[in-house]
Amino acid sequence: MSVKRCEWAEEQFEEYKKYHDEEWGVPVHDDKTHFEFLILEGAQAGLSWSTILKRRDGYRKAFAGFDVEKVARFDEKKIQELLQFEGIIRNKLKVQSAVTNAQKFLEIQKEFGCFDEYIWNFVGGKPIINHWKNLKEAPATTKESDALAKDLKKRGFKFTGSTIMYAHMQACGLVMDHTTDCFRYKELS
Repeated sequence: MSVKRCEWAEEQFEEYKKYHDEEWGVPVHDDKTHFEFLILEGAQAGLSWSTILKRRDGYRKAFAGFDVEKVARFDEKKIQELLQFEGIIRNKLKVQSAVTNAQKFLEIQKEFGCFDEYIWNFVGGKPIINHWKNLKEAPATTKESDALAKDLKKRGFKFTGSTIMYAHMQACGLVMDHTTDCFRYKELS
């Protein structure tokens, strides 16, 4: 028996479908997962999600299992090493931004107790449940992603514009954008 998924996940490879079925839109309250998606979403800028998803294990290896404290200590030598590693997108600005963002992430953890507390404030502490019939209805940004992106920029984060942060909010379940005909819609709404 075949299940109905969001249109964007239907004709994809198995890892992509698994990501849609098990992760996308599920509320995240774990700082390590938030950090992982900040790195991955930033790396995606200008690329397809499938390009990044296929390299997820490479990113895990390159970025110390998404250990924010370790990544925050990466120096120029380590950045140059990463730029030679074929398992990730070897864009210097994106790699440097991951290190900068790790440092800023730690500052938020210090201020708020955890990044999760900080980011969920932008949606009032609970997921925004949308009711899209198809993907074309879903926006690229919202007032919430605009506010989040603006605050992150003020704090010195890179590659965290409103479109990227809306994708992060979707991935981490701050907004639930599964279409109404998707099997995950009923489960998550």
